[in-house]
Amino acid sequence: MMQIGQFIHFPYTVAGLAVGSLVGLTGVGGGSLMTPLLVLLFGVHPATAVGTDLLYAGITKISGSAVHHRKGSIDWSVARRLAMGSAPAALATLALLAHWGAQSGRSSATISVILGCALFLTAVVLLFRPALVARTQPLFARLSERRIALLTVLLGVVLGVLVTISSVGAGAIGVTVLLMLYPQMSVLRIVGSDIAHAVPLTLIAGAGHWAIGSVDWPMLVSLLLGSIPGIMVASHFAGRLPDRALRLLLAGALVLAGAKLVS
Repeated sequence: MMQIGQFIHFPYTVAGLAVGSLVGLTGVGGGSLMTPLLVLLFGVHPATAVGTDLLYAGITKISGSAVHHRKGSIDWSVARRLAMGSAPAALATLALLAHWGAQSGRSSATISVILGCALFLTAVVLLFRPALVARTQPLFARLSERRIALLTVLLGVVLGVLVTISSVGAGAIGVTVLLMLYPQMSVLRIVGSDIAHAVPLTLIAGAGHWAIGSVDWPMLVSLLLGSIPGIMVASHFAGRLPDRALRLLLAGALVLAGAKLVS
């Protein structure tokens, strides 16, 4: 009993419950919420926060990917194109972090700045996604299938670097760009494809962080104990609360967190 108590940290479980509830209510990826919370509220080293959150995200997204697969709402060609770019980019980014030293001051500063910028970008996407998609879809609609495929691979490269360094980007940013690139595809299929791609990306990046010593396993277990029930319960109330107000509040919180990280 003492060993279990030493392994599970209640404050992290509460944080997992809060983030899981917000994910269930808003649909925004946990990386945008969990990593800045760990860094700013708990004082966790940025590399450890990112590495732990990546494995946390990979585990939680497996069930979501399975659900989309059963529904037939995954376009595996899109997921493969993304992975063609993201997997090599993630490995190259991990090699760079290992060269710097995961816990070094240089890595900490780089991760904090990129995480802050990613949070700003996520906030913009949350607020202006419909306008961004509406303005850019006609442009992408004129491109050939070959160019769309190339741009999808390039998107994977960007996401691979961004997610490996900050754990942010695979959700809100990835879905928004995919909506621009594939205007003929349903939103459900876009989301399913993005989640399917996020599973191997977060697991590869998370395993890499584990290998370079930036994963805290007790923290990971504690977060999961809170977030899984949080997501399950809050999902039942998702349609009953004002979505726009929630997203405005969340975007404001992301901007504040981003400003704190880059300052």
